[in-house]
Amino acid sequence: MSNTVKIEPLSGPIKGSVAVSGDKSISHRSILFSAMSEGTSKVSGVLDSADVRASIEAVTALGAKVDLKKQSDGSLTGEITGWGSKGPKQPAAPINCMNSGTTARLLMGILAPWNIEVEITGDESLCMRPMRRITAPLMLMGAKFSPEGAETLPITIHGNRNLKAIQYESPMASAQLKSAVLLAGVYANGKTSVTEPEQSRTHTELMLSQYGVETVAQTRYAEVSGPVQMKAADLNVPGDASSAAFLCCLAVLLKGSSITVKDVLLSPSRTGFLRTLERMGAKITWEVKGSEGKENYGDIHAEYSPNIKGCEIPAKYFATVVDEVPILALVASCAKGVTVFRNCEELRAKETDRLQAIIDGLTELGASVWTHGDDLFIEGDPDFDLPDGLVMPSHRDHRMAITWAIAGLVGKKSISVEDFDCIDVSYPHFLDDVKKLTKGE
Repeated sequence: MSNTVKIEPLSGPIKGSVAVSGDKSISHRSILFSAMSEGTSKVSGVLDSADVRASIEAVTALGAKVDLKKQSDGSLTGEITGWGSKGPKQPAAPINCMNSGTTARLLMGILAPWNIEVEITGDESLCMRPMRRITAPLMLMGAKFSPEGAETLPITIHGNRNLKAIQYESPMASAQLKSAVLLAGVYANGKTSVTEPEQSRTHTELMLSQYGVETVAQTRYAEVSGPVQMKAADLNVPGDASSAAFLCCLAVLLKGSSITVKDVLLSPSRTGFLRTLERMGAKITWEVKGSEGKENYGDIHAEYSPNIKGCEIPAKYFATVVDEVPILALVASCAKGVTVFRNCEELRAKETDRLQAIIDGLTELGASVWTHGDDLFIEGDPDFDLPDGLVMPSHRDHRMAITWAIAGLVGKKSISVEDFDCIDVSYPHFLDDVKKLTKGE
């Protein structure tokens, strides 16, 4: 059912502090890794979103016991008892990952070392996303997939208890690809490694050590040593960096705003949006307050920045901002000069073709945007105004939906965003957090 929401311009600035929901990437892994482990893990601060629920339902179907309760702040806290050395059980039906690419792709690596056959599927959007990048290295390790040569879901994985360790040269920087190979490598005999052309998110190789796996985490290189049985761990999930990015960009664009986002994940592979805003001249600072395992967290302070300018985001840093490109593109459309995002091809393989969605959407807003090869160019105009009566399609992509909502919040005219309920995938409380900040709470 379509869910079109009309976003009215804010009448004043946003001020105060807020704690965003738990990081989606860490939340997924806390569920999946705990399910793989021997014993009972205690997790807190887990994001309660449609994507994370897909991971919870998947591991439950595979034999893990998940007992998580919703807290007053909307997060999930509780215990997960894993299948451990017994391995996952044969599920009674296909595993439906809904819209969650992380669930589907990491599950392939998790299931590869076990003698079970599991069909993995998802919603219409997920069933269009590329999966050959995951199945190819896992086949080198000894797993099989049907139908043979399948590029997209649904795919049935046929596990193998005798997986081979591999040293994989990845053709792309992808944390999901890397994670699938490393998770399979936990049960392979020897050292399994992934080398990437550029740095991607490092959550898997950092978190696995908390679950008793010997890992190496270096720039563009990750390694696990197996076989090893993962052991239960206690984990608190910090705030989601990508969700924080939306609020920070809103503050940068909205006159008079000054906010602090508390206890946000600040690992180097997730702070690309902060460094991009800093290069654009935005008034943004951050401070590491502590760590959860090997992941840093801290506070981000962002203020209205009327003199932002265009900058270049080189290809080698693109993977660190891949989920924040939509909102950074909106900021770029309000900056002076040209902003260039290099090597944006990976945007085409998201929940929708995000590259085309950004081009179409910014053009509809009246911005000047174009591509040359896989590079995205945006010529900003600090004084551009929105047309009347805009209805923006989200393409059921949560990042696009919130980006267009922010365009409405900072503009002088309202914007209607189609299928706005898709934000439940990652940031269901976005408008609630904006409302708190308009009151200066």
